[in-house]
Amino acid sequence: MLTISNLTYRIAGREILANASVSVAAGHHAGLVGRNGAGKSTLLKIISGDLQADSGTIDVPKMWRIGRLEQEMKDQGRSLLACVLAADTERTALLHEAETTTDPHRIAEVHARLADIQAHSAESRAAEILAGLGFDAQAQLRPLSDFSGGWQMRVALAAQLFSAPDLMLLDEPTNHLDLEATLWLESYLKTYPGTILLVSHDRDLLNKVVNRIIHLSRGGMTSYTGGYDDFENMRRARMEQDMAMAAKIDAQRKHMMAFVDRFRYKASKARQAQSRLKMIAKLQPISIVADEKGVNISFPQPEALPPPLITLDKVSVGYEAGKPILRNLDLRLDPDDRIALLGANGNGKSTFVKLLAGRLKPMHGDVRKSPKMRVGYFAQHQTDELDLDSTPIEVMARAAPELLPDKRRAHLGRFGLGQDQANTKVAQLSGGEKARLLLALMSRQAPNILLLDEPSNHLDIDSRQALVEAINEFEGAVIIISHDPNLIELSADRLWLVKDGGVRTFDGDMDDYRRLIMSERRERIRSERKGALPEKAAAPKSAAAHGGTAPTGAKPAAKPAPLPARKNVISPERKKALQGAETAVAKLTQALDLIEGKLADPALYNNGGTAELTTWQQKHAEVKRRLAEAEEMWLELSTG
Repeated sequence: MLTISNLTYRIAGREILANASVSVAAGHHAGLVGRNGAGKSTLLKIISGDLQADSGTIDVPKMWRIGRLEQEMKDQGRSLLACVLAADTERTALLHEAETTTDPHRIAEVHARLADIQAHSAESRAAEILAGLGFDAQAQLRPLSDFSGGWQMRVALAAQLFSAPDLMLLDEPTNHLDLEATLWLESYLKTYPGTILLVSHDRDLLNKVVNRIIHLSRGGMTSYTGGYDDFENMRRARMEQDMAMAAKIDAQRKHMMAFVDRFRYKASKARQAQSRLKMIAKLQPISIVADEKGVNISFPQPEALPPPLITLDKVSVGYEAGKPILRNLDLRLDPDDRIALLGANGNGKSTFVKLLAGRLKPMHGDVRKSPKMRVGYFAQHQTDELDLDSTPIEVMARAAPELLPDKRRAHLGRFGLGQDQANTKVAQLSGGEKARLLLALMSRQAPNILLLDEPSNHLDIDSRQALVEAINEFEGAVIIISHDPNLIELSADRLWLVKDGGVRTFDGDMDDYRRLIMSERRERIRSERKGALPEKAAAPKSAAAHGGTAPTGAKPAAKPAPLPARKNVISPERKKALQGAETAVAKLTQALDLIEGKLADPALYNNGGTAELTTWQQKHAEVKRRLAEAEEMWLELSTG
């Protein structure tokens, strides 16, 4: 068990943690939540030993190994696979000793231990983790130096997962992932046998991975059972109970005080009045902590324009002459569109958004835009372009000199940047405040279309909810790229899939997309077990010059040798369970098709039978849930 007792930590005299205590049982997955600056990342650094607390204790079992993300990967010349394998330091040391020791007894002990830790399957397990995080078999054999910083952080995460520590410390692990890798990580962590402390602003991840929420607020830590939605409900109920109790006590106090005021100076009632004064003194006040709300976010409403805003006619676009990333795009955008772009990193989502923003010119075809249209473009890498020595109000003055000073401050206020933040140097702003400054800058001219490329990075959960509300209230068009499924589900009503050099409508919702990813993952596993290599290579480092997006590289002339495969020995019990899972997937898929056929029947809606319609909708939701569970079970059994 991890036990934190009376922990205090100060920065420049300000208490971040004040006598905070909490415990996490072995094997539990705990999510750390709270406003930016509440001390979540600080707590992880204290546990890992990177920071020293002012007082208090942290007790971790002596045999536990603590895993944390390496911020800088060493030995850039090693392959990705070698980097991940090196994270298992025990295996590396044992393999070296097996080659050098001459003591027969020690040789036997080393090989027994290698068998215990399943060293024979290490390369297969490392390859599967890298594949889940977006690196195909060809990319895994390339040197680390070929990849940009964001991709190297994925390798660092893969190394942390592969090392399988007893206590895993994860600080915003999805920040450098695309949606596909995020969904894979969610599935991986859900069944992780060790203890996890997870800092994340991803509501879906917190709902599906953790079984306990630790809320950091005002220096303290409070533990709640369940995921994030459970935490919100329990916290709300607790506050309502506290408010009800406070109102009851206040009513009692007023009632008794009225008696005292009335009979204080009447001799026959004086003793009773004194008794009530003592009772009033004993009434304990109920401390009601105000609910912590995220900042308000509000985009200015644009001028109404007739459709379409943008029309693409047989457009191809890319970064190098003769090498388009996206081809033959025939699309249109209207003022009321709310579209989320799906697809793995490197497929061209950011490239497509840059085309719409005018940052890239088409290589072929025509792009026609409404003459009065204004575009607001947000990209997370733009934080690197901010003047760190200026204040937000100074940055806004340079970007919008036509606005009066009061208008500039009012516009910053739309994004939660009040007077204090507006007069603080950008270098001293939090990541969330910098992101909101970028949102303010990109919307200063009331754009007709918002192009949002990972807008929620560094925003806390409440601020993400405020962003969703702002998008839904905005009357122009919106294109979103995000690894946050919750943001997509709540703000987009259409999905476009960017894949295989094209952009096409995805006919389904996020649950359908999850199933598609699961299905493709199964097919990839099958093909790799047959010795086939995936078709695409991961992103080269040079892609960082194009805003961090990693275009798919060309195949090398020489075909790399296939990765060593895991010994495919399946026990009778697992084989039977695998067959059962396959049967369940097939039956549930058939049932889902039948239900969707029923829901597509106009007669169901024409008879006025709302009860029957509700029944079929409930059946649909239940079968979809059971199918997702069966598919996950199949994947675990087939890859475990």
